Amino acid sequence: MLLYTCHAGTRGASAPIIKHPCGVAARALDEAGHTYTVKQVGGFKNIPFSRRGKRGEIRELTGQDDVPVLVLDDDSTVHGSGEIVAWAAAHPAAG
Repeated sequence: MLLYTCHAGTRGASAPIIKHPCGVAARALDEAGHTYTVKQVGGFKNIPFSRRGKRGEIRELTGQDDVPVLVLDDDSTVHGSGEIVAWAAAHPAAG
């Protein structure tokens, strides 16, 4: 599996007030026992022009520019931290 994140990578899930979506997605995958590769993409959510030319892969996969995006082993995608958390809870790693 491949988890696309912003520059924050897998950090920020335990922030005291606002939890970072990429970190929340990574934590859910970790807690469900999944192994995955992280690929960081450039740009910032609140500065749209900063994304220009840096999130083409995300757009091709999902039709939008936001991360996190999880690419499953069958090449299907789950995007958004809430959806990734729900997917991880429903699909714990075989162990």
